[in-house]
Amino acid sequence: MVLNNRIAVIIPSYKVSLHIKQVVDSLPDIIDYIIVVDDKCPEGSGNVAKSIKNNKLTVIYHDVNKGVGGAVVSGYKKALEFSADICIKVDGDGQMDSKYIPKMVQPLVDNSADYTKGNRFRDFVKLKTMPKIRLFGNSGLSFLVKASSGYWNIIDPTNGYTAIHKRVLEELELENLSERYFFESDMLIQLNIVDAVVKDISMPAIYGEERSSLNVSKILFDFPQKLLKGFVKRVFLKYFVYDFNMASVYSIFGIPMVFWGFVFGVYRWYLGAFENIENSTGTIMLSVLPLILGMQFLIAAISIDIDSIPKKEK
Repeated sequence: MVLNNRIAVIIPSYKVSLHIKQVVDSLPDIIDYIIVVDDKCPEGSGNVAKSIKNNKLTVIYHDVNKGVGGAVVSGYKKALEFSADICIKVDGDGQMDSKYIPKMVQPLVDNSADYTKGNRFRDFVKLKTMPKIRLFGNSGLSFLVKASSGYWNIIDPTNGYTAIHKRVLEELELENLSERYFFESDMLIQLNIVDAVVKDISMPAIYGEERSSLNVSKILFDFPQKLLKGFVKRVFLKYFVYDFNMASVYSIFGIPMVFWGFVFGVYRWYLGAFENIENSTGTIMLSVLPLILGMQFLIAAISIDIDSIPKKEK
């Protein structure tokens, strides 16, 4: 299955000293390199990993904590130094079942995908074990990440169980990827920009006694603005720099029309409600008509974007 493909597993490690050995020992024999990145772990997860007798194992130490994204990028760079063809990211807390690694790798080997990621939303029974705050939070973020990344066909976009082929990894600007909790979403945005094909791999959610360093308040306040920034960057590059099509035209007309209709409508409503200035039918239409037409243009642009999801040529 993996003939002539060297596979590296990258394990970002932060406060996972109780789980790291089990994770390393569970990896299948098809793995050629195991790269553990100690992200300035206060528990010394890297030292625990280094004590494991495995000649495939390499441990990288960070002098400062960079977050999961920074740790994975360090692992990617080391894997490229080893000339690995496929890089798999597995968390060090035991949440990701290594038996799914062959399923993650196969689409990359047969070139039906460039990047695979886990999808925990297909197994309803196992899904019940997911903490409710994560379930609802993930569901709410899914739509926003779909719109921002352009991968409208994927589910569970923030899943961190991923695999990527070298042919795409070498196209990414690794230094510009978000280093912390936004890493998985930022990866999808960057992958869409380079037209990488992404595929979901169904697998159950596993939750045990692991400790999460995720800060919910940061997610609520920082995620939306990061997603908006990523969306603007993707749309600008894909529809105004690398290409110019009807989605570009619809956006050029739709955005200012919606903006004008909304702002002018609010202004005239204010004058009518607080200044007792009567708004004629013609005045109202100056707001309503651009708003309706602008929305139609934007819906058409979104439809083109959905149809433009990267696919492999048959």
